[in-house]
Amino acid sequence: MLSKVSSAATFGVNACLIDVEIHLEKQLPGFSIVGLPDSAVRESRERVIAAIKNCSFEVPLRKIIVNLAPADIRKEGSAFDLPMAVGILASSGQFTGAILDELVMVGELALDGELRAVRGILPMAIEARRSGKKGMVVPPGNGNEAGLVQDLDVYAIRSLPEVVSFLRGDGMTVQPVSVDIDAMFRAGSPHGVDFAEVKGQESVKRALEVAASGGHNIIMVGPPGSGKTMLAKRLPTILPPMQFEEALEATTIHSVAGMLRGGKALVTVRPYRSPHHSISDAALVGGGSNPRPGEISLAHHGVLFLDELPEFARNVLEVLRQPLEDGRVTISRSKLSVDFPANFMLVCAMNPCLCGHYSDPARECTCLPQQIQKYMAKISGPLLDRIDLHIDVPAVQYKDLSSKESGESSEKIRERVVRAREIQLKRFRGRRGMYANADMESKDIREFCRLDAAGEELLKMAITKLGLSARAYDRILKVGRTIADMGGSAEIRPDNISEAIQYRSLDRNLTA
Repeated sequence: MLSKVSSAATFGVNACLIDVEIHLEKQLPGFSIVGLPDSAVRESRERVIAAIKNCSFEVPLRKIIVNLAPADIRKEGSAFDLPMAVGILASSGQFTGAILDELVMVGELALDGELRAVRGILPMAIEARRSGKKGMVVPPGNGNEAGLVQDLDVYAIRSLPEVVSFLRGDGMTVQPVSVDIDAMFRAGSPHGVDFAEVKGQESVKRALEVAASGGHNIIMVGPPGSGKTMLAKRLPTILPPMQFEEALEATTIHSVAGMLRGGKALVTVRPYRSPHHSISDAALVGGGSNPRPGEISLAHHGVLFLDELPEFARNVLEVLRQPLEDGRVTISRSKLSVDFPANFMLVCAMNPCLCGHYSDPARECTCLPQQIQKYMAKISGPLLDRIDLHIDVPAVQYKDLSSKESGESSEKIRERVVRAREIQLKRFRGRRGMYANADMESKDIREFCRLDAAGEELLKMAITKLGLSARAYDRILKVGRTIADMGGSAEIRPDNISEAIQYRSLDRNLTA
């Protein structure tokens, strides 16, 4: 007898439906899985057989053939345990249920039949709805995550016997999961840090506010102990709250990567990722035989902080070029190619030289000019071109350190950032994937970043004197647009452009 149960598998951040077909052959008992399963899927036969027995069901004394269709797509993970078990019970006549055709089932089986959570549920649920399925059966640990998808009945069921009872319709009723999305956003975890704790560095705080207001990349250059890392850790506290669409995109990536833990179903706080400088290029951008998202995708709609930037391997830094330009990263393998979203704010910190004291008035630099040049050359020109703001972070003066006054709080700064972002969201309404000025492309820059004659002359002078590239020209216009938005101005004034040019300090140093 043949039975078929719908399941799903993830590929990148997308999913596709998989038909789990079960056939019982009149041969010696056995269990074969075909359809390009990986080792985790092959091991399912042991879990499935043990769960069926321990739940007081009968294992048919026949050869069990499981086909995962389409058969030309690689299957991995333990999510097929539940549909396999249900299919075996249905094909052996232990229950009948016409509702099977309307449902998608995923879940890992414990040996006692309990259902355990699996990763990638959100894209699976999205695909189930898109394919016209009416409902989805998932483990309790995945219920809230799948419940984020509207117009899909999600049933979070604890064990195999309960699933069978639900499918039989013999008296057990399971209510679809109801998710309070607003409550999830209200329950977002606090950051625990605040800009009020930072002494001095008012010019750097201003630059970080500009970066947060427009979603711009920023690099901070200063001596050790000047507060670069401290400032970077507090940047997320002034970023605007996530839109629901942004939260769904970030949650999808974390779900596929298996990063949703502790019952968390929705990423409501902008991610902050800070990998060590020993990270490999595959760990940064993603990889593997079946590619998984890397740090830049986990930072999607959030912050990727690279401390001690020159200590990262050159090949690791260069792979950032495409994601910084396109907001996506493409990982190609011999049998497949996968796209991962990677629209993040890049925040970098570095010393001005090898010893760290170049340009520090209080301490003498011991580096030779050739050493300084070699140190700065570790950061390529094309990568610096893609960073909108370059800011010098001077050593903190004693009067600032000893001051009893607190700085401006993150809450007040965030209010201004939110006002600027609201202007941008209104400007880009109807344009998919555009949330801030940093997302503008060339055609958008021409439309929204027009200058008057004085601004054009000022920018022309800066480009000519500093020898800036066409990309740096676009970055200055984007930053100028953000500064104008922060001031509530519809037009980009010359002083906005002047401030944006001041945030290209590394260009000035390289030209000098």
